[in-house]
Amino acid sequence: MKFVVDFIKISAFSTLIILFMGDSSGFAQSKQPTKPPAAAPAAPAAAPTIVQVKPEPSQATWLKVCGDDQNTKKKICYTTRDFVSEQNQPVLAVAVYDIQGDPQKVVRFLMPLGFILAPGVRFNVDKGAGYGGKFGICFPVGCYAEVAVKEDAVQAIKKGTSLFVSVQNQFAREVAFQVPMEGFAKAFDGPPVDPAVLAAQQQKLQEQMKKQAEEMRKKMDPNAQGTTSGAATPTPDPNAAPKQP
Repeated sequence: MKFVVDFIKISAFSTLIILFMGDSSGFAQSKQPTKPPAAAPAAPAAAPTIVQVKPEPSQATWLKVCGDDQNTKKKICYTTRDFVSEQNQPVLAVAVYDIQGDPQKVVRFLMPLGFILAPGVRFNVDKGAGYGGKFGICFPVGCYAEVAVKEDAVQAIKKGTSLFVSVQNQFAREVAFQVPMEGFAKAFDGPPVDPAVLAAQQQKLQEQMKKQAEEMRKKMDPNAQGTTSGAATPTPDPNAAPKQP
């Protein structure tokens, strides 16, 4: 079972300025060998740019969804939630997978576009140790990244306050999304959501997305009086990418 998640395109969170400085003394006419200068101490790594996000307003809490894998015949559950910016723009989605009888768990992220894929993704809970993973595949709405973890990592997530999801922007600067984890443990340990309730929530989300698209269209065209039969409202395409993070 999957969710519709739309993402804004991220251009950059910070700017890296590189200054090239030369020393004319290096071009002295003397041919006498000179002693190379002592190596300067390495500069400390720059602190990451922290981007705070908040839960998607239409989602009251984390959702736990369960189903049976037809190939392995095992029950698979994932607990997921979408997050937005302070302006309620979609940013990322988080999902923690629990496979019946499998000690390995998976934390999956659906990240915005515009980040360097090679360094992968890393997350840590509050000030705890980090866990690293890789990007898998990208779609027009975002890129999937997965981190394989053990039970201890899941327990840390359940007890944590914030999840810091770190990636590198196009300037090779670290960006860390600060994700609030309130309510995660209760949802993860609780029963899965009823399929009928889930369907109703998805319908509500689609209606809200359609309304937002219409409002955006009116802002772009102040003379618009509403959608006519001959004009298509620019609603998000639910088939643009897999719906679950």
